[in-house]
Amino acid sequence: MTAVPRIITDSHSLFSHYQDLTKGDIVLGRIRLKPGEEYLLLDLCRRGIVGIPSLISQLCSRSKTMQARLYEWAMIPGTVVVYTIHDLVDTVNRYSGEGAKEVVIKLEGRNAGLGVFRYQSIEDVYTQSALGQIPYPYVVQPFVEKCTDLRVIVLDKYWEAYERYNPGNFRNNLHCGGKARAVELTPEQRELCTRIMKQTDFYYAHLDLMVTEEGASYLGEINLRGGLRGARISPQDYRQRLKAIEKRCCASAA
Repeated sequence: MTAVPRIITDSHSLFSHYQDLTKGDIVLGRIRLKPGEEYLLLDLCRRGIVGIPSLISQLCSRSKTMQARLYEWAMIPGTVVVYTIHDLVDTVNRYSGEGAKEVVIKLEGRNAGLGVFRYQSIEDVYTQSALGQIPYPYVVQPFVEKCTDLRVIVLDKYWEAYERYNPGNFRNNLHCGGKARAVELTPEQRELCTRIMKQTDFYYAHLDLMVTEEGASYLGEINLRGGLRGARISPQDYRQRLKAIEKRCCASAA
């Protein structure tokens, strides 16, 4: 007779029973972790504990550098992760050789556009980083002029997208003063989002796409959750759809 899996629905219960969880047990909902506790997700995965949302999607949502490594194929060409001064020297040589000018860096663990910085050159990044003003690790990308910023919300069969734009600031996040207008995704953009989500088992997601003036679409970042300001979906409808996804996934895993 197959044992019925335990279903853990909150972080307090998870950590109260952490040591006696067994293979097949289910942790329903995002796990609350302190910075530096991400290794617990790896341990749960090793032990065969099922996460809904998936454990890898939870880890990926917490790390811009992880996303830059895993989704390098989907991001703007020239995206690199800098872990040490040696990586930075390599990046300086690479960017200088390619004639890149302005760059953007994204700090690990910062959200809502508050960890995004624009520099006039990669040498400026080197100076600030070498002097200890920029904490490692971080993502470096070329700054792209006149690109469109799209937020995409995917909840099973429900898709919606809206453009975020800010005439007074290159940070288009609505939290930073941006505005929103609804848009329709192209088939290619939907396929890009689907491929990204499948790669790391996102059952639902908020994705940010960068669309260049030439029409090429690249991933900015992906997260399990995000603000709904600017979205057509109501918070109540969002919660209902999210619970339906979790319920279906839980029934499938049990």
